Amino acid sequence: MIKRRQFMTLLVGAAAWPLAARGQQPGRTYRLGFMVPLGPDAPSSVAFFDEMRLAGFIEGQNLTVVPGGFDIRDEDDQLANRAAALVKAAPDAIVSSAELTTRALRQATRTIPLIGMTEDMVAAGFAQSLARPGGNITGISLLSPELDGKRQDLLLEAVPRARRIAALADARVTPTRHLQTLQESARAHSVELSVFGVTKLEEIAPTIDNAKATGAEGLNVLATPLFGAHSRVVIDRVTALRLPAIYQWPEIAEQGGLVGYGPRFTQVYRQRARMVVKVLRGAKPADIPVEQPTTFTLVINLQAARAIGHEVPAGLVLRADEVIE
Repeated sequence: MIKRRQFMTLLVGAAAWPLAARGQQPGRTYRLGFMVPLGPDAPSSVAFFDEMRLAGFIEGQNLTVVPGGFDIRDEDDQLANRAAALVKAAPDAIVSSAELTTRALRQATRTIPLIGMTEDMVAAGFAQSLARPGGNITGISLLSPELDGKRQDLLLEAVPRARRIAALADARVTPTRHLQTLQESARAHSVELSVFGVTKLEEIAPTIDNAKATGAEGLNVLATPLFGAHSRVVIDRVTALRLPAIYQWPEIAEQGGLVGYGPRFTQVYRQRARMVVKVLRGAKPADIPVEQPTTFTLVINLQAARAIGHEVPAGLVLRADEVIE
């Protein structure tokens, strides 16, 4: 006789399996395309495929990845050609990087589902609204305009005596109004904010030098894939200049940056994987609401603080979700 606990375990297991496989066609292999700046072995990529596996999509079994879609940066001058080649391969869905990559893919196809991730999906024109995106694009909207402002407030807490700070922006994608809002907020704290724009990797270090030379006492590294992909360049330069800085991703503080605040990159990629699953199971991107991060992490790296001779106020350290000693 089966005991009640054993019976319930069998019952739950039997009910859960069809949920995982719902919408998946037996014997079919799904083809997934990528245009992302990560490598396939990066922690966020590993998290993505683990989430896909949990949903029943396993690479090498019922999931095939179109080759050539990793390690592609938004500053790549071949984005249009890469997008056209990927669309020609006719995957069932495409996971895209940020604004410029998603824009190149949209120009190449209006039918293949695209799961993008930008600072603001609606403002970028990829979604008609968060609830009903319309078209063939859905994805993650990172709340970056609001979070850049929150990071600026945290930077002012981290450098409480600062009267001049700088923002490092991607001049190709950061809206002017967003920068004006940050400047207005800084003035409300009696702080002058200067904005320094760059468009490519080679400009990052010289621009940080310029910001420091003009008297900046802290740096807000604004949300953009350019700085996430080249975070090591930013960290090394601000450390050499002994300039306190705050970053978009908590992981960057774990890599040696002073302060990081925002959603975890790995969790955002898991979130994207769950959206891809919906598409592969038959949902239309037009009907899949754009999602936003819901959990934000503050990481403070006191090792980085010591390296630049800066003391982070104790009150801010106590509020951190993670402190690297």
